[in-house]
Amino acid sequence: MRTGTGSKGAARRTTGVLFAALLGMQPMMPLVAGPNEQAVRMHNRLAGVPPSASVLAQMSALISQNNAQAAAQIAMTNSGFYNVTLRNFIAPATNRAQSPFVPLNDYTATVIGMVRDNVPFNTVLSADILYIGNVSGAPAYSPSNNNHYLYLDNNGVDLKSALVQTTQSSLTGIPSAATAGVITTEAAAAAFFIAGTNRAMFRFTMINYLCNDMPQVMDITRPPDRIRQDVSRSPGGDSRVFLNNCIGCHAAMDPMVQAFAYYNYDPTALQLVYTPGQTQAKYHINTGNFPYGFVTPDDSWQNRWRSGPNALLGWSSSLPGSGNGAKSLGQELAGSQAFASCQVQKVFQAICLRPPSNAADRSAAAQITQDFQSGGYNMKQVFAETAVYCMGN
Repeated sequence: MRTGTGSKGAARRTTGVLFAALLGMQPMMPLVAGPNEQAVRMHNRLAGVPPSASVLAQMSALISQNNAQAAAQIAMTNSGFYNVTLRNFIAPATNRAQSPFVPLNDYTATVIGMVRDNVPFNTVLSADILYIGNVSGAPAYSPSNNNHYLYLDNNGVDLKSALVQTTQSSLTGIPSAATAGVITTEAAAAAFFIAGTNRAMFRFTMINYLCNDMPQVMDITRPPDRIRQDVSRSPGGDSRVFLNNCIGCHAAMDPMVQAFAYYNYDPTALQLVYTPGQTQAKYHINTGNFPYGFVTPDDSWQNRWRSGPNALLGWSSSLPGSGNGAKSLGQELAGSQAFASCQVQKVFQAICLRPPSNAADRSAAAQITQDFQSGGYNMKQVFAETAVYCMGN
């Protein structure tokens, strides 16, 4: 028994020695990647493909010259940055399931075009802007179907070169003053203005552009006077549920959702409907839930988060905090510190493959956010600075 046990032990030790020897024969990985390795990693993260030999040489030389941001800008000239990275980056924002696996649409194309052309990204929720494909044989853009973008999708059109900027008002019939960037695209309307009460549009705009869902911004200290009639003040016969839960979202959300009072999505005509001066019927449903609740008369809105705990979202002092319609509400949301921070967080996740998760990450994200705001809300700059940081982290 002793001999057998010793044999097994010797065998295990011999195996361990051989394994260690084999490990010792493996080449040691460098502690710090060189310019070539850094360039490859940066290009893969930004464009989704390795660089060509000539591009690698250019990027590596720039990194060696301590100009990694210029190297990142070169990587973003690759079509993969637009056709893959940016598309996957924005596609989840276009649907309720937040899935990246959706066809190309006017929302996604417009964001890709804005980033490509360095359009100030704080206008994404308010501008009269739309991007379409300048492609022979493609169906004309229509506000009632997605055929134009399906053609681009199905034919593998290079979005970097094909997209051209135009206006929503010139193609949809909606007045320029009523357009609100991606909020009034056909894809967003179909996803978030359809049926319901238009609260979905506000909620998903908060998720996608301020990185906060409604439970995260609940505040039961706001006055409830503009909560609509459809919200029961005693759910299940218990008013405490309203006072400690429902009011936390609705007291601030309902006054802001009023900005969308003239918008609806018609599932029969398959397009956005805008009725200036006429509040949509969905704002007056379930009036019996609380007849003394607020009756929406128009599209005036007010941001009641400018005071209280959600003042920490960093609302702009240069904006009034109230107004009429979706455009001015989009400007209010995109003018916040939370908006700028959110875009950087999303880019960090996309390029670094993790959220900012330690002190160094958070410090880098804060600096990139500051540069984003002071640099004219240039999203390519955010991608470049993030790629430089993640190149060695």
